[in-house]
Amino acid sequence: MHRGEHKEDEIRQLIAQEAARLMYEEGVREYRDAKRKAGRRYGAEKALSLGSHLPTNAEIHAELQRLLLLHEEKVLPERLLHLRLIALRLMELLEPFRPHLVGSVLSGVVTEQSDIDLHLFAESSEEVEDFLELHEIPFELEVVTIRHGGEFVDYSHLYLEEEGVVVECTVYPLSDLHRIPKSSITGKAMERSTTKQLRRLIATMAEPPEAPLTSSQSPT
Repeated sequence: MHRGEHKEDEIRQLIAQEAARLMYEEGVREYRDAKRKAGRRYGAEKALSLGSHLPTNAEIHAELQRLLLLHEEKVLPERLLHLRLIALRLMELLEPFRPHLVGSVLSGVVTEQSDIDLHLFAESSEEVEDFLELHEIPFELEVVTIRHGGEFVDYSHLYLEEEGVVVECTVYPLSDLHRIPKSSITGKAMERSTTKQLRRLIATMAEPPEAPLTSSQSPT
């Protein structure tokens, strides 16, 4: 490896570590934003010139997971269970819209600032909005335009708050129910959990670990 390449790889690792710190300590939620902010520590020109030497989302994710296990190993299971229970309660309420849990609350890499990400499927965003209003659930609406090929598609993001936790609900058309988007971390099919799957996942978290076999219990 050339000296220049080694130096760039060192900077790449430093940026990954700083981006993870920003997400862990300062509550930056998007990998893209954390990466840009971390890159600026090494000078805008240098950050831009790194090109492929900028860390991937997967590398930042791994650093964030390392920080959480290092500093919060004892409180992490309780926090994760709490967030998953909130998600389950909302998913049960929103069951008419076939909710799927995605993101950090499903993967388990959650910080104090983590929000809950749900994907909902409906004929229209208005259908979900009317449902929330009927149940007197306050929300904020943001429309995000995404480019798919040569087309621009609008997606509604509904932001709720439950027990001080932000819940972001992205509304997709019913035709997208079986079209699994790619993960921004792995680049592969995004992990998603239905209400039934999440209920089963929570049940496994509540199960006590199996006691180790004693010598008298050892199989013969």
